[in-house]
Amino acid sequence: MTRAVARSHPNIALVKYWGKQNEQLILPAAGSLSLTIDAFPTTTEVTLDDRATADTFSLNGVPAAVGQTARVSALLDIVRAVAGVDTFANVDSISEIPTDAGLASSAAGFSALAAAAAAAYGLELDSRALSRLARRGSGSASRSVIPGLAVWHAGNDEESFAEPVNGPDVRMVIVTLSTGAKPVSSREAMRTCMLTSPFYPAWVASTKWTLDGALEACRDNDFTRLGRITELHANRMHALIQSADPPIRYLTPQSVAVFDAVAQLRAAGRSCYATADAGPNVVVLTTPEDAEPVARHLAELGETRIVGAGPGAAVIERGIEP
Repeated sequence: MTRAVARSHPNIALVKYWGKQNEQLILPAAGSLSLTIDAFPTTTEVTLDDRATADTFSLNGVPAAVGQTARVSALLDIVRAVAGVDTFANVDSISEIPTDAGLASSAAGFSALAAAAAAAYGLELDSRALSRLARRGSGSASRSVIPGLAVWHAGNDEESFAEPVNGPDVRMVIVTLSTGAKPVSSREAMRTCMLTSPFYPAWVASTKWTLDGALEACRDNDFTRLGRITELHANRMHALIQSADPPIRYLTPQSVAVFDAVAQLRAAGRSCYATADAGPNVVVLTTPEDAEPVARHLAELGETRIVGAGPGAAVIERGIEP
C-alpha cells in the first residue's frame, strides 16, 4: 500500500478572506494576506488501500463525522481524477490546534491533506499547483502551503493560488479565550453574509484596495501601516458578520477586552495590533522586541503564546507498505 505523510501549519489572516465568488471551486471574492505560523501543526497520513470500498478519515484517533469525511473524500476525488487512479484511501490526521475555534484548523488540515494525497497518488505538484489543490478543500488552506507571509490571489481557477510575500519581521501573540467549537461555521456564516448583509458589496470592494495597501506596506517594510490595516480589517469583517440576518457574533466580551488592552498597550508605546478570525480568540500582531511584554500583559486575560513565521506544507514521509 502506498502511503505519504505531510505536515502543515495554520495561518492567521492579516487581510481577511470572507466570501466566495464561486462556491464549487472555492474562489474568493477578493484576495487576502496571511502569516503561516510556526505552531499548532496538523500531520496527515494518506494510505491507499486496494481493498477499501470507501475512504475513511480519523481525526486525533477518532473516526470523523460523516460531513468531515465527505469533505476529505471530495478533495481525494480531485486528486484521483488528476492521477487517473480510483483507489480509495485511509486518512489519519493529528491536529494540535482546536477544531472550529477560529484558529485556522481547516487551513492546516486541508493543506496537509493536499500535500499527503498528492504524494500518495504519485502527483508531482509545484507550490502553485498544490496551493490550488488545497484551496478546493478549504479556501484558507491555499495560504498554508506557503511559508511565512502569503498573498492569496482572487480570479479564476488557474489564477487563484497563494504565493510568498516579503515583509517586516513580525511576531504574533495568540490569546486563547475558548477552545470550543463555534456555533456557526465559517462557510455558513460567509454564505449568510453574502445573501443578507447590505454591506457585503462594500466589503468586497474595500478588501481589494485594503490588500493593495497591505502589500505596499510589506514592500516598504512598514510594520506600523501593516498593523493598522490588520486591526482595521478585522473590525470591518466582524462588523459585516454582525450585519447578517440573523446576526452572527463571534467576538465575546472577553475578545473585546483583549482588543481594548491592545489599544492601551499601543497608547503606552508598544507596537501591537489585534485581529480575530471567525471565532472568539484574538491574535496580536507585534514586533520581535515587543512580543514578550505584550504577551505578559495579555496573560491576565487569556492563555498566551508567542509565534513567528512558520514553514509551508511539506511531505515528511513516503513509502510502500506490504
